[in-house]
Amino acid sequence: MPGLYLHIPFCKQACHYCNFHFSTSLKYRGEMVKAIARELGFRKDYLTDKRLDSIYFGGGTPSLLTAAELAFLFEAISRHFEVSPGAEVTLEANPDDLTPERLASLRQSAVNRLSIGLQSFSEEDLRFFNRAHSADEAARCLDLALEAGFDDLSVDLIYGSPTTTDAQWERNLDEVFRRRIPHLSCYALTVEPQTALDHFVRKGKAPQVDEAQAARQFSYLAQRAASEGYAHYEISNFALPGRYARHNSSYWKGEHYLGVGPSAHSFDGASRQWNVAHNAKYLKALQSESPQGFFEREELSVADRYNEYIMTGLRTSWGVSLEQIQAIDPQAAPHFQREAHIFLEQGQLVQSGGRFFLSPQARFLADGIAAALFW
Repeated sequence: MPGLYLHIPFCKQACHYCNFHFSTSLKYRGEMVKAIARELGFRKDYLTDKRLDSIYFGGGTPSLLTAAELAFLFEAISRHFEVSPGAEVTLEANPDDLTPERLASLRQSAVNRLSIGLQSFSEEDLRFFNRAHSADEAARCLDLALEAGFDDLSVDLIYGSPTTTDAQWERNLDEVFRRRIPHLSCYALTVEPQTALDHFVRKGKAPQVDEAQAARQFSYLAQRAASEGYAHYEISNFALPGRYARHNSSYWKGEHYLGVGPSAHSFDGASRQWNVAHNAKYLKALQSESPQGFFEREELSVADRYNEYIMTGLRTSWGVSLEQIQAIDPQAAPHFQREAHIFLEQGQLVQSGGRFFLSPQARFLADGIAAALFW
Protein backbone atom coordinates (compact mmCIF):
# COMPACT_ATOMS: atom_id res chain seq x y z
CA MET A 1 0.00 0.00 0.00
CA PRO A 2 1.19 3.54 -0.69
CA GLY A 3 2.18 6.30 1.72
CA LEU A 4 1.28 9.96 2.21
CA TYR A 5 3.74 12.73 3.07
CA LEU A 6 2.65 16.17 4.28
CA HIS A 7 5.25 18.95 4.33
CA ILE A 8 4.67 21.54 7.06
CA PRO A 9 6.96 24.42 6.02
CA PHE A 10 7.42 26.32 9.30
CA CYS A 11 10.16 26.46 11.95
CA LYS A 12 10.76 28.64 15.01
CA GLN A 13 14.29 29.36 13.83
CA ALA A 14 16.69 28.26 11.10
CA CYS A 15 19.21 25.54 11.95
CA HIS A 16 22.63 26.42 10.53
CA TYR A 17 22.98 23.17 8.54
CA CYS A 18 19.44 22.83 7.16
CA ASN A 19 18.58 23.19 3.47
CA PHE A 20 14.99 21.92 3.66
CA HIS A 21 12.19 24.28 2.64
CA PHE A 22 10.69 26.23 5.56
CA SER A 23 9.79 29.70 6.80
CA THR A 24 10.40 31.15 10.26
CA SER A 25 7.30 33.33 9.87
CA LEU A 26 4.18 31.53 11.12
CA LYS A 27 1.88 34.27 9.84
CA TYR A 28 0.21 32.14 7.16
CA ARG A 29 0.14 28.82 9.02
CA GLY A 30 -3.67 28.64 9.09
CA GLU A 31 -3.95 29.38 5.38
CA MET A 32 -1.24 26.80 4.66
CA VAL A 33 -3.11 24.06 6.54
CA LYS A 34 -6.23 24.81 4.51
CA ALA A 35 -4.23 24.81 1.26
CA ILE A 36 -2.64 21.44 2.06
CA ALA A 37 -6.09 20.02 2.80
CA ARG A 38 -7.29 21.38 -0.56
CA GLU A 39 -4.33 19.79 -2.34
CA LEU A 40 -5.27 16.44 -0.81
CA GLY A 41 -8.60 16.65 -2.60
CA PHE A 42 -7.07 17.94 -5.81
CA ARG A 43 -4.46 15.14 -5.88
CA LYS A 44 -6.62 12.31 -4.52
CA ASP A 45 -6.48 10.38 -7.80
CA TYR A 46 -2.68 10.43 -8.05
CA LEU A 47 -2.50 7.10 -6.21
CA THR A 48 -4.40 4.24 -7.85
CA ASP A 49 -4.56 2.47 -4.48
CA LYS A 50 -6.13 4.85 -1.95
CA ARG A 51 -5.46 2.64 1.07
CA LEU A 52 -2.65 4.31 3.02
CA ASP A 53 -0.22 2.20 5.04
CA SER A 54 1.75 5.19 6.31
CA ILE A 55 1.27 8.92 6.87
CA TYR A 56 4.24 11.15 7.60
CA PHE A 57 4.15 14.77 8.76
CA GLY A 58 7.57 16.25 7.92
CA GLY A 59 9.02 19.68 7.53
CA GLY A 60 9.85 22.13 8.78
CA THR A 61 8.47 21.45 12.23
CA PRO A 62 5.06 19.71 12.20
CA SER A 63 4.92 19.80 16.02
CA LEU A 64 4.15 23.53 15.64
CA LEU A 65 0.65 22.58 14.42
CA THR A 66 -2.15 22.97 16.93
CA ALA A 67 -4.42 20.08 17.88
CA ALA A 68 -7.21 21.66 15.82
CA GLU A 69 -4.97 22.02 12.75
CA LEU A 70 -3.87 18.39 12.99
CA ALA A 71 -7.47 17.25 13.38
CA PHE A 72 -8.45 19.32 10.32
CA LEU A 73 -5.77 17.61 8.22
CA PHE A 74 -6.68 14.13 9.47
CA GLU A 75 -10.31 14.80 8.56
CA ALA A 76 -9.22 15.81 5.04
CA ILE A 77 -7.09 12.68 4.72
CA SER A 78 -9.89 10.37 5.81
CA ARG A 79 -12.29 12.10 3.41
CA HIS A 80 -10.16 11.30 0.37
CA PHE A 81 -8.26 8.15 1.38
CA GLU A 82 -8.72 4.96 3.33
CA VAL A 83 -6.25 4.68 6.20
CA SER A 84 -5.47 1.02 6.81
CA PRO A 85 -5.89 -0.36 10.35
CA GLY A 86 -2.55 -0.17 12.11
CA ALA A 87 -1.13 2.39 9.67
CA GLU A 88 2.06 4.08 10.80
CA VAL A 89 1.31 7.78 11.44
CA THR A 90 4.49 9.74 12.15
CA LEU A 91 4.88 13.33 13.28
CA GLU A 92 8.29 15.01 13.29
CA ALA A 93 8.70 16.97 16.52
CA ASN A 94 11.21 19.23 18.22
CA PRO A 95 12.02 18.60 21.89
CA ASP A 96 10.94 22.08 23.02
CA ASP A 97 7.42 21.44 21.66
CA LEU A 98 6.94 18.17 23.55
CA THR A 99 5.47 19.42 26.81
CA PRO A 100 3.34 17.06 28.91
CA GLU A 101 0.21 18.89 27.69
CA ARG A 102 1.24 18.65 24.04
CA LEU A 103 2.08 14.96 24.35
CA ALA A 104 -1.28 14.25 25.98
CA SER A 105 -2.98 16.04 23.09
CA LEU A 106 -1.01 14.08 20.50
CA ARG A 107 -1.96 10.82 22.22
CA GLN A 108 -5.59 11.71 21.56
CA SER A 109 -4.88 12.22 17.85
CA ALA A 110 -4.21 9.71 15.07
CA VAL A 111 -0.44 10.14 15.54
CA ASN A 112 1.11 6.91 16.82
CA ARG A 113 4.81 7.54 16.14
CA LEU A 114 7.08 10.49 16.92
CA SER A 115 10.31 11.30 15.08
CA ILE A 116 12.18 13.64 17.44
CA GLY A 117 14.86 15.98 16.12
CA LEU A 118 17.23 15.83 19.07
CA GLN A 119 20.52 16.04 17.08
CA SER A 120 22.58 15.97 20.31
CA PHE A 121 22.47 15.95 24.10
CA SER A 122 25.35 18.46 24.19
CA GLU A 123 24.70 22.16 24.75
CA GLU A 124 27.78 23.03 22.70
CA ASP A 125 26.54 20.97 19.74
CA LEU A 126 23.04 22.44 19.93
CA ARG A 127 24.33 26.03 19.96
CA PHE A 128 26.63 25.29 17.00
CA PHE A 129 23.63 23.84 15.10
CA ASN A 130 21.41 26.78 16.21
CA ARG A 131 18.76 24.42 17.55
CA ALA A 132 15.85 25.92 19.50
CA HIS A 133 16.01 23.43 22.37
CA SER A 134 18.47 22.86 25.20
CA ALA A 135 20.37 19.73 26.23
CA ASP A 136 18.05 19.36 29.25
CA GLU A 137 14.99 19.51 26.98
CA ALA A 138 16.54 16.87 24.71
CA ALA A 139 16.76 14.36 27.54
CA ARG A 140 13.51 15.37 29.23
CA CYS A 141 11.33 15.08 26.10
CA LEU A 142 12.27 11.42 25.65
CA ASP A 143 11.23 10.57 29.20
CA LEU A 144 8.01 12.57 28.84
CA ALA A 145 7.15 10.87 25.53
CA LEU A 146 7.70 7.42 27.02
CA GLU A 147 5.64 8.34 30.10
CA ALA A 148 2.86 9.61 27.82
CA GLY A 149 2.64 6.17 26.19
CA PHE A 150 4.52 6.79 22.94
CA ASP A 151 6.50 3.56 22.62
CA ASP A 152 7.07 4.02 18.87
CA LEU A 153 9.79 6.67 18.87
CA SER A 154 12.57 7.61 16.48
CA VAL A 155 15.44 9.95 17.38
CA ASP A 156 17.65 11.98 15.02
CA LEU A 157 21.32 12.53 15.89
CA ILE A 158 24.14 14.30 14.04
CA TYR A 159 27.77 13.13 14.12
CA GLY A 160 30.94 14.56 12.61
CA SER A 161 30.39 18.09 13.93
CA PRO A 162 33.50 20.10 14.96
CA THR A 163 31.88 20.37 18.41
CA THR A 164 31.14 16.63 18.75
CA THR A 165 34.11 14.85 20.31
CA ASP A 166 34.26 11.06 20.22
CA ALA A 167 33.45 11.06 23.94
CA GLN A 168 30.38 13.25 23.39
CA TRP A 169 29.22 11.03 20.51
CA GLU A 170 29.46 8.04 22.84
CA ARG A 171 27.40 9.92 25.46
CA ASN A 172 24.76 10.80 22.85
CA LEU A 173 24.36 7.13 21.97
CA ASP A 174 24.33 6.15 25.65
CA GLU A 175 21.27 8.35 26.22
CA VAL A 176 19.33 6.70 23.39
CA PHE A 177 20.35 3.10 23.97
CA ARG A 178 19.78 3.11 27.74
CA ARG A 179 16.16 4.14 27.09
CA ARG A 180 15.81 1.45 24.39
CA ILE A 181 14.41 3.97 21.90
CA PRO A 182 13.27 1.60 19.10
CA HIS A 183 14.52 3.62 16.12
CA LEU A 184 17.54 5.83 15.51
CA SER A 185 18.45 7.97 12.47
CA CYS A 186 22.02 9.32 12.42
CA TYR A 187 23.44 11.72 9.85
CA ALA A 188 26.93 13.02 9.21
CA LEU A 189 27.08 16.80 9.38
CA THR A 190 27.11 18.07 5.80
CA VAL A 191 27.83 21.59 4.58
CA GLU A 192 24.92 22.21 2.22
CA PRO A 193 25.11 25.13 -0.25
CA GLN A 194 23.41 28.38 0.73
CA THR A 195 23.03 27.46 4.39
CA ALA A 196 24.36 29.47 7.32
CA LEU A 197 26.95 26.75 7.93
CA ASP A 198 28.14 27.04 4.33
CA HIS A 199 28.56 30.81 4.84
CA PHE A 200 30.48 30.30 8.11
CA VAL A 201 32.84 27.78 6.53
CA ARG A 202 33.53 29.97 3.49
CA LYS A 203 34.21 32.96 5.77
CA GLY A 204 36.50 30.94 8.03
CA LYS A 205 34.13 31.25 11.00
CA ALA A 206 33.65 27.48 11.20
CA PRO A 207 36.02 24.65 10.21
CA GLN A 208 35.43 22.28 7.33
CA VAL A 209 33.84 18.97 8.27
CA ASP A 210 36.53 16.44 9.21
CA GLU A 211 35.73 13.37 7.09
CA ALA A 212 38.06 11.14 9.10
CA GLN A 213 36.22 12.10 12.30
CA ALA A 214 32.85 11.44 10.64
CA ALA A 215 33.99 8.04 9.36
CA ARG A 216 35.35 7.12 12.81
CA GLN A 217 32.12 8.11 14.56
CA PHE A 218 30.02 6.30 11.95
CA SER A 219 32.09 3.15 12.51
CA TYR A 220 31.60 3.40 16.27
CA LEU A 221 27.86 3.94 15.75
CA ALA A 222 27.51 0.81 13.60
CA GLN A 223 29.47 -1.35 16.06
CA ARG A 224 27.68 0.01 19.10
CA ALA A 225 24.22 -0.34 17.57
CA ALA A 226 24.92 -3.97 16.64
CA SER A 227 26.07 -4.72 20.19
CA GLU A 228 22.83 -3.21 21.51
CA GLY A 229 20.70 -5.42 19.24
CA TYR A 230 19.78 -2.81 16.61
CA ALA A 231 19.61 -3.76 12.92
CA HIS A 232 21.55 -1.44 10.61
CA TYR A 233 18.89 -1.65 7.91
CA GLU A 234 19.74 1.53 5.99
CA ILE A 235 22.94 3.59 5.92
CA SER A 236 21.60 6.17 8.36
CA ASN A 237 18.94 4.11 10.13
CA PHE A 238 18.98 1.58 12.97
CA ALA A 239 16.07 -0.24 14.56
CA LEU A 240 15.21 -2.86 17.13
CA PRO A 241 13.68 -6.03 15.64
CA GLY A 242 10.38 -5.28 13.91
CA ARG A 243 10.70 -1.51 14.38
CA TYR A 244 11.80 -0.38 10.92
CA ALA A 245 10.31 2.91 9.74
CA ARG A 246 7.58 1.80 7.36
CA HIS A 247 7.13 5.14 5.61
CA ASN A 248 10.82 5.75 4.89
CA SER A 249 11.31 2.12 3.92
CA SER A 250 8.70 2.61 1.21
CA TYR A 251 10.95 5.28 -0.36
CA TRP A 252 13.94 2.95 -0.37
CA LYS A 253 11.87 0.08 -1.83
CA GLY A 254 10.52 2.22 -4.67
CA GLU A 255 6.90 2.05 -3.51
CA HIS A 256 4.40 4.72 -4.54
CA TYR A 257 3.66 7.78 -2.40
CA LEU A 258 1.94 11.14 -2.60
CA GLY A 259 3.54 14.28 -1.19
CA VAL A 260 1.51 17.42 -0.47
CA GLY A 261 2.58 20.86 0.72
CA PRO A 262 5.32 23.21 -0.57
CA SER A 263 8.42 21.34 -1.89
CA ALA A 264 6.84 17.89 -1.34
CA HIS A 265 7.71 15.11 -3.81
CA SER A 266 5.50 12.34 -5.20
CA PHE A 267 6.28 9.08 -7.04
CA ASP A 268 3.93 6.79 -8.97
CA GLY A 269 6.45 4.32 -10.38
CA ALA A 270 6.81 5.97 -13.79
CA SER A 271 7.22 9.64 -12.93
CA ARG A 272 8.11 12.06 -10.16
CA GLN A 273 6.39 15.28 -9.21
CA TRP A 274 7.59 18.02 -6.91
CA ASN A 275 5.73 21.03 -5.60
CA VAL A 276 7.02 24.57 -5.75
CA ALA A 277 9.35 25.33 -2.81
CA HIS A 278 7.81 28.73 -2.15
CA ASN A 279 5.05 29.29 0.40
CA ALA A 280 3.45 32.34 -1.26
CA LYS A 281 3.36 30.76 -4.73
CA TYR A 282 1.96 27.53 -3.31
CA LEU A 283 -0.76 29.38 -1.39
CA LYS A 284 -1.70 31.52 -4.38
CA ALA A 285 -2.09 28.44 -6.59
CA LEU A 286 -4.11 26.40 -4.09
CA GLN A 287 -6.38 29.30 -3.19
CA SER A 288 -7.46 29.73 -6.83
CA GLU A 289 -10.57 28.07 -8.25
CA SER A 290 -8.56 25.72 -10.47
CA PRO A 291 -5.18 25.03 -8.86
CA GLN A 292 -2.42 24.71 -11.43
CA GLY A 293 1.25 25.45 -11.97
CA PHE A 294 2.31 24.60 -8.41
CA PHE A 295 4.23 21.43 -9.32
CA GLU A 296 6.57 20.07 -11.96
CA ARG A 297 6.56 16.54 -13.36
CA GLU A 298 9.32 14.36 -14.80
CA GLU A 299 8.75 11.12 -16.67
CA LEU A 300 11.47 8.69 -15.62
CA SER A 301 13.57 7.02 -18.29
CA VAL A 302 14.74 3.42 -17.98
CA ALA A 303 18.16 4.72 -16.91
CA ASP A 304 16.54 6.97 -14.28
CA ARG A 305 14.60 4.07 -12.78
CA TYR A 306 17.67 1.83 -12.78
CA ASN A 307 19.89 4.49 -11.21
CA GLU A 308 17.36 5.33 -8.51
CA TYR A 309 16.93 1.65 -7.68
CA ILE A 310 20.69 1.19 -7.35
CA MET A 311 21.12 4.37 -5.28
CA THR A 312 18.38 3.56 -2.78
CA GLY A 313 18.69 -0.23 -2.73
CA LEU A 314 22.40 -0.31 -1.96
CA ARG A 315 21.78 1.89 1.07
CA THR A 316 19.66 -0.86 2.65
CA SER A 317 20.26 -4.20 4.29
CA TRP A 318 18.18 -5.91 1.59
CA GLY A 319 20.46 -4.60 -1.18
CA VAL A 320 19.57 -4.85 -4.86
CA SER A 321 18.16 -7.79 -6.78
CA LEU A 322 19.36 -8.91 -10.20
CA GLU A 323 15.79 -9.99 -10.91
CA GLN A 324 14.50 -6.48 -10.20
CA ILE A 325 17.24 -4.94 -12.33
CA GLN A 326 16.25 -7.30 -15.16
CA ALA A 327 12.61 -6.22 -14.75
CA ILE A 328 13.60 -2.58 -15.24
CA ASP A 329 15.36 -3.47 -18.50
CA PRO A 330 17.00 -6.71 -19.68
CA GLN A 331 20.09 -4.76 -20.78
CA ALA A 332 20.53 -3.27 -17.31
CA ALA A 333 21.43 -6.61 -15.72
CA PRO A 334 24.62 -7.32 -17.75
CA HIS A 335 25.68 -3.68 -17.28
CA PHE A 336 25.30 -4.00 -13.51
CA GLN A 337 27.20 -7.29 -13.38
CA ARG A 338 30.08 -5.84 -15.42
CA GLU A 339 30.40 -2.73 -13.27
CA ALA A 340 29.88 -4.59 -9.98
CA HIS A 341 32.73 -7.02 -10.69
CA ILE A 342 35.51 -4.74 -9.42
CA PHE A 343 33.65 -3.95 -6.19
CA LEU A 344 33.05 -7.67 -5.60
CA GLU A 345 36.78 -8.32 -6.06
CA GLN A 346 37.63 -5.51 -3.61
CA GLY A 347 35.18 -6.85 -1.03
CA GLN A 348 33.05 -3.69 -1.09
CA LEU A 349 30.09 -5.58 -2.57
CA VAL A 350 28.88 -8.98 -1.39
CA GLN A 351 26.73 -11.33 -3.48
CA SER A 352 24.25 -13.83 -2.09
CA GLY A 353 22.33 -15.65 -4.80
CA GLY A 354 20.80 -12.98 -7.00
CA ARG A 355 21.16 -10.17 -4.46
CA PHE A 356 24.03 -7.72 -3.94
CA PHE A 357 24.83 -5.83 -0.76
CA LEU A 358 27.40 -3.35 0.46
CA SER A 359 29.90 -4.91 2.84
CA PRO A 360 29.94 -3.30 6.31
CA GLN A 361 33.26 -1.54 5.64
CA ALA A 362 31.89 0.00 2.42
CA ARG A 363 28.73 1.54 3.89
CA PHE A 364 30.35 4.94 4.39
CA LEU A 365 31.18 4.90 0.63
CA ALA A 366 27.64 4.02 -0.51
CA ASP A 367 26.98 7.05 -2.71
CA GLY A 368 30.26 6.77 -4.58
CA ILE A 369 29.86 3.06 -5.24
CA ALA A 370 26.27 3.54 -6.42
CA ALA A 371 27.37 6.32 -8.78
CA ALA A 372 30.01 4.03 -10.30
CA LEU A 373 27.28 1.48 -11.05
CA PHE A 374 24.96 3.97 -12.74
CA TRP A 375 23.82 3.40 -16.28
